[in-house]
Amino acid sequence: MGLTARIRTRDGWAVSHAVVTVTDMTGTQVLRAEADTEGTVRDTTALAPGAYTVIVTAVGYAPAASSAIVTASGRAEVGTVTLARQGGTELPPPGPWTIDPAHSSVAAVAQHLGISSVHGRFTDFAGTVEIAPDDVTKSRVVAVIRAASIDTGNGMRDTHLRSADFLDTERFPEITYRSTGVTEAGPDRWTVHGELGLHGVVRAVDLDLSYLGTGADPWGGTRAAFRATTELRREDFAMNYNQVLQAGIAAIGTTLRVELDIQAVQGESLPAA
Repeated sequence: MGLTARIRTRDGWAVSHAVVTVTDMTGTQVLRAEADTEGTVRDTTALAPGAYTVIVTAVGYAPAASSAIVTASGRAEVGTVTLARQGGTELPPPGPWTIDPAHSSVAAVAQHLGISSVHGRFTDFAGTVEIAPDDVTKSRVVAVIRAASIDTGNGMRDTHLRSADFLDTERFPEITYRSTGVTEAGPDRWTVHGELGLHGVVRAVDLDLSYLGTGADPWGGTRAAFRATTELRREDFAMNYNQVLQAGIAAIGTTLRVELDIQAVQGESLPAA
Protein backbone atom coordinates (compact mmCIF):
# COMPACT_ATOMS: atom_id res chain seq x y z
CA MET A 1 0.00 0.00 0.00
CA GLY A 2 1.02 3.63 -0.30
CA LEU A 3 2.43 5.78 -3.08
CA THR A 4 5.34 5.22 -5.43
CA ALA A 5 6.71 7.66 -8.01
CA ARG A 6 9.90 8.48 -9.92
CA ILE A 7 10.84 12.13 -10.43
CA ARG A 8 13.02 12.89 -13.44
CA THR A 9 14.25 15.82 -15.53
CA ARG A 10 13.42 16.02 -19.22
CA ASP A 11 16.72 14.33 -20.05
CA GLY A 12 16.19 11.49 -17.56
CA TRP A 13 18.17 12.58 -14.50
CA ALA A 14 16.80 12.01 -11.03
CA VAL A 15 15.45 15.06 -9.19
CA SER A 16 16.55 14.38 -5.64
CA HIS A 17 14.47 15.63 -2.73
CA ALA A 18 11.50 16.69 -4.85
CA VAL A 19 8.37 17.00 -2.76
CA VAL A 20 5.20 15.08 -3.65
CA THR A 21 1.90 16.30 -2.24
CA VAL A 22 -1.33 14.34 -2.62
CA THR A 23 -4.76 15.92 -2.17
CA ASP A 24 -8.19 14.35 -2.32
CA MET A 25 -11.08 15.65 -4.43
CA THR A 26 -11.98 18.22 -1.75
CA GLY A 27 -8.48 19.71 -1.94
CA THR A 28 -7.47 18.35 1.45
CA GLN A 29 -3.83 17.27 1.72
CA VAL A 30 -3.64 13.59 2.61
CA LEU A 31 0.03 12.83 2.02
CA ARG A 32 3.34 14.63 1.68
CA ALA A 33 6.52 12.77 0.85
CA GLU A 34 10.06 13.62 -0.24
CA ALA A 35 12.00 11.87 -3.00
CA ASP A 36 15.29 10.21 -2.11
CA THR A 37 18.64 10.87 -3.77
CA GLU A 38 17.57 8.61 -6.66
CA GLY A 39 14.47 10.72 -7.28
CA THR A 40 12.20 7.93 -6.01
CA VAL A 41 9.22 8.31 -3.68
CA ARG A 42 8.05 5.33 -1.63
CA ASP A 43 5.49 6.15 1.04
CA THR A 44 3.55 3.51 2.93
CA THR A 45 0.69 5.75 4.11
CA ALA A 46 -2.58 3.96 3.42
CA LEU A 47 -4.95 5.89 1.15
CA ALA A 48 -8.67 5.31 0.78
CA PRO A 49 -9.69 4.13 -2.72
CA GLY A 50 -10.62 6.97 -5.04
CA ALA A 51 -9.26 9.78 -7.20
CA TYR A 52 -6.49 12.09 -6.04
CA THR A 53 -4.37 14.95 -7.35
CA VAL A 54 -0.59 14.58 -7.18
CA ILE A 55 1.54 17.74 -7.20
CA VAL A 56 5.33 17.52 -7.53
CA THR A 57 7.55 20.48 -6.69
CA ALA A 58 11.33 20.98 -6.58
CA VAL A 59 13.55 24.04 -6.29
CA GLY A 60 14.44 25.32 -9.76
CA TYR A 61 11.69 23.37 -11.53
CA ALA A 62 8.16 24.20 -12.59
CA PRO A 63 5.52 22.34 -10.53
CA ALA A 64 3.80 19.37 -12.18
CA ALA A 65 0.32 18.10 -11.39
CA SER A 66 -1.33 14.83 -12.38
CA SER A 67 -4.22 12.62 -11.37
CA ALA A 68 -3.92 9.28 -9.61
CA ILE A 69 -6.40 6.53 -8.85
CA VAL A 70 -5.96 4.61 -5.62
CA THR A 71 -7.14 1.03 -5.92
CA ALA A 72 -8.83 -1.10 -3.29
CA SER A 73 -5.38 -2.26 -2.20
CA GLY A 74 -4.61 1.30 -1.11
CA ARG A 75 -1.80 1.58 -3.65
CA ALA A 76 -1.16 4.59 -5.89
CA GLU A 77 1.45 4.12 -8.62
CA VAL A 78 2.11 7.52 -10.13
CA GLY A 79 4.87 6.29 -12.43
CA THR A 80 7.46 8.74 -13.78
CA VAL A 81 6.84 12.46 -13.33
CA THR A 82 8.94 14.72 -15.57
CA LEU A 83 9.84 18.18 -14.32
CA ALA A 84 10.82 21.07 -16.58
CA ARG A 85 13.29 23.72 -15.50
CA GLN A 86 11.72 26.87 -14.12
CA GLY A 87 11.54 29.37 -16.94
CA GLY A 88 12.41 26.63 -19.39
CA THR A 89 10.08 27.97 -22.08
CA GLU A 90 12.60 30.77 -22.61
CA LEU A 91 16.05 30.58 -24.08
CA PRO A 92 19.12 31.59 -22.04
CA PRO A 93 19.98 35.28 -21.53
CA PRO A 94 20.96 37.04 -24.78
CA GLY A 95 24.53 37.35 -25.93
CA PRO A 96 27.41 35.02 -26.77
CA TRP A 97 27.83 31.55 -25.29
CA THR A 98 30.76 29.19 -25.82
CA ILE A 99 30.32 25.41 -26.01
CA ASP A 100 32.39 23.58 -23.40
CA PRO A 101 33.69 20.37 -25.01
CA ALA A 102 34.80 18.96 -21.65
CA HIS A 103 31.18 18.86 -20.48
CA SER A 104 29.49 18.17 -23.82
CA SER A 105 29.20 15.20 -26.14
CA VAL A 106 28.64 14.74 -29.87
CA ALA A 107 27.52 11.18 -30.48
CA ALA A 108 26.10 9.10 -33.32
CA VAL A 109 24.39 5.71 -33.36
CA ALA A 110 24.18 3.39 -36.36
CA GLN A 111 22.45 0.05 -36.72
CA HIS A 112 24.81 -2.92 -37.00
CA LEU A 113 23.95 -6.23 -38.67
CA GLY A 114 20.27 -5.36 -38.38
CA ILE A 115 20.15 -6.45 -34.73
CA SER A 116 22.21 -4.04 -32.60
CA SER A 117 23.74 -0.57 -32.58
CA VAL A 118 27.23 0.85 -32.90
CA HIS A 119 27.81 3.95 -30.77
CA GLY A 120 30.43 6.51 -31.68
CA ARG A 121 31.40 9.99 -30.60
CA PHE A 122 33.58 12.85 -31.76
CA THR A 123 36.08 13.97 -29.13
CA ASP A 124 37.38 17.20 -30.75
CA PHE A 125 34.87 19.96 -31.43
CA ALA A 126 34.12 23.60 -30.69
CA GLY A 127 31.24 25.97 -31.18
CA THR A 128 29.45 29.15 -30.24
CA VAL A 129 25.85 30.10 -29.60
CA GLU A 130 24.55 33.64 -30.02
CA ILE A 131 21.18 34.27 -28.37
CA ALA A 132 19.49 37.19 -30.13
CA PRO A 133 18.30 39.91 -27.70
CA ASP A 134 14.94 40.82 -29.25
CA ASP A 135 13.93 37.98 -31.55
CA VAL A 136 15.12 34.54 -30.42
CA THR A 137 14.36 33.11 -33.86
CA LYS A 138 17.41 35.06 -35.06
CA SER A 139 19.73 33.28 -32.62
CA ARG A 140 22.71 31.53 -34.21
CA VAL A 141 24.78 28.39 -33.68
CA VAL A 142 28.13 27.62 -35.29
CA ALA A 143 30.03 24.39 -34.61
CA VAL A 144 33.12 22.69 -36.05
CA ILE A 145 34.00 19.03 -35.47
CA ARG A 146 37.34 17.40 -36.33
CA ALA A 147 36.21 14.40 -38.35
CA ALA A 148 39.30 12.34 -37.44
CA SER A 149 38.33 12.45 -33.76
CA ILE A 150 35.68 9.75 -34.30
CA ASP A 151 35.84 7.14 -31.53
CA THR A 152 33.71 3.99 -31.48
CA GLY A 153 35.91 2.07 -29.04
CA ASN A 154 37.39 -0.10 -31.80
CA GLY A 155 40.63 1.05 -33.44
CA MET A 156 40.21 -0.96 -36.65
CA ARG A 157 36.66 0.31 -37.15
CA ASP A 158 37.70 3.89 -36.43
CA THR A 159 40.47 3.68 -39.05
CA HIS A 160 37.91 2.44 -41.58
CA LEU A 161 35.51 5.25 -40.70
CA ARG A 162 38.29 7.82 -41.29
CA SER A 163 39.03 6.32 -44.71
CA ALA A 164 37.64 7.28 -48.12
CA ASP A 165 34.86 4.72 -47.65
CA PHE A 166 33.25 6.97 -45.03
CA LEU A 167 34.42 10.31 -43.61
CA ASP A 168 37.54 10.63 -45.81
CA THR A 169 39.12 12.78 -43.14
CA GLU A 170 42.25 13.64 -45.19
CA ARG A 171 40.13 15.37 -47.85
CA PHE A 172 37.41 16.63 -45.51
CA PRO A 173 38.98 17.21 -42.08
CA GLU A 174 36.10 19.27 -40.69
CA ILE A 175 32.39 18.75 -40.15
CA THR A 176 30.59 22.08 -39.85
CA TYR A 177 27.15 23.22 -38.78
CA ARG A 178 25.77 26.73 -39.21
CA SER A 179 22.24 27.55 -38.14
CA THR A 180 19.92 29.57 -40.35
CA GLY A 181 17.01 30.05 -37.93
CA VAL A 182 15.20 28.88 -34.81
CA THR A 183 11.48 28.17 -34.36
CA GLU A 184 9.58 27.25 -31.20
CA ALA A 185 8.26 23.69 -31.22
CA GLY A 186 6.62 23.55 -27.78
CA PRO A 187 7.43 24.05 -24.10
CA ASP A 188 11.21 23.75 -23.65
CA ARG A 189 11.55 22.59 -27.26
CA TRP A 190 12.90 24.33 -30.35
CA THR A 191 13.79 23.43 -33.90
CA VAL A 192 17.15 24.71 -35.07
CA HIS A 193 17.34 25.00 -38.84
CA GLY A 194 20.81 24.89 -40.33
CA GLU A 195 23.29 23.63 -42.88
CA LEU A 196 25.54 20.66 -42.19
CA GLY A 197 28.80 20.33 -44.10
CA LEU A 198 29.91 16.70 -44.09
CA HIS A 199 32.13 14.75 -46.48
CA GLY A 200 32.24 17.68 -48.91
CA VAL A 201 28.45 17.95 -49.12
CA VAL A 202 26.32 20.71 -47.56
CA ARG A 203 22.68 19.95 -46.79
CA ALA A 204 19.89 21.47 -44.74
CA VAL A 205 19.57 19.68 -41.39
CA ASP A 206 17.16 20.47 -38.55
CA LEU A 207 17.97 19.77 -34.92
CA ASP A 208 15.25 18.91 -32.40
CA LEU A 209 16.42 20.91 -29.41
CA SER A 210 15.46 20.73 -25.74
CA TYR A 211 16.54 23.57 -23.49
CA LEU A 212 17.34 22.11 -20.07
CA GLY A 213 17.95 25.30 -18.13
CA THR A 214 20.58 27.78 -17.01
CA GLY A 215 22.49 27.96 -13.74
CA ALA A 216 25.68 28.99 -12.00
CA ASP A 217 28.72 26.73 -12.15
CA PRO A 218 31.39 26.16 -9.44
CA TRP A 219 33.89 28.33 -11.35
CA GLY A 220 31.92 31.55 -11.13
CA GLY A 221 30.37 31.30 -14.59
CA THR A 222 26.87 30.76 -15.94
CA ARG A 223 26.03 27.67 -17.96
CA ALA A 224 23.15 26.68 -20.20
CA ALA A 225 22.36 23.06 -21.05
CA PHE A 226 20.78 21.69 -24.22
CA ARG A 227 20.02 18.31 -25.73
CA ALA A 228 19.53 17.98 -29.49
CA THR A 229 18.88 15.09 -31.85
CA THR A 230 18.56 14.54 -35.57
CA GLU A 231 18.77 11.73 -38.11
CA LEU A 232 21.04 11.67 -41.15
CA ARG A 233 21.11 9.43 -44.18
CA ARG A 234 24.65 8.54 -45.23
CA GLU A 235 23.74 8.59 -48.90
CA ASP A 236 22.70 12.25 -48.59
CA PHE A 237 26.35 13.00 -47.88
CA ALA A 238 27.84 10.76 -50.59
CA MET A 239 28.86 7.99 -48.17
CA ASN A 240 27.52 4.99 -50.03
CA TYR A 241 29.88 2.26 -48.87
CA ASN A 242 28.26 -0.82 -47.45
CA GLN A 243 28.87 -4.51 -47.04
CA VAL A 244 25.81 -6.66 -47.63
CA LEU A 245 25.77 -9.95 -45.80
CA GLN A 246 24.70 -13.23 -47.36
CA ALA A 247 21.19 -12.83 -45.96
CA GLY A 248 20.83 -9.49 -47.71
CA ILE A 249 21.23 -7.48 -44.50
CA ALA A 250 23.46 -4.41 -44.62
CA ALA A 251 26.35 -4.64 -42.16
CA ILE A 252 25.93 -0.96 -41.26
CA GLY A 253 22.63 0.88 -41.36
CA THR A 254 22.13 3.73 -43.80
CA THR A 255 20.65 6.03 -41.14
CA LEU A 256 22.59 7.70 -38.33
CA ARG A 257 20.94 9.02 -35.19
CA VAL A 258 22.87 12.00 -33.89
CA GLU A 259 22.65 12.88 -30.20
CA LEU A 260 24.10 16.09 -28.79
CA ASP A 261 24.42 16.93 -25.08
CA ILE A 262 25.72 20.46 -24.85
CA GLN A 263 26.83 22.76 -22.07
CA ALA A 264 27.61 26.33 -23.06
CA VAL A 265 29.33 28.92 -20.88
CA GLN A 266 28.14 32.52 -21.02
CA GLY A 267 30.72 34.70 -22.76
CA GLU A 268 32.90 34.72 -25.85
CA SER A 269 35.45 32.25 -24.49
CA LEU A 270 35.84 29.45 -21.99
CA PRO A 271 37.29 30.27 -18.57
CA ALA A 272 40.98 29.63 -18.12
CA ALA A 273 41.75 26.16 -16.82
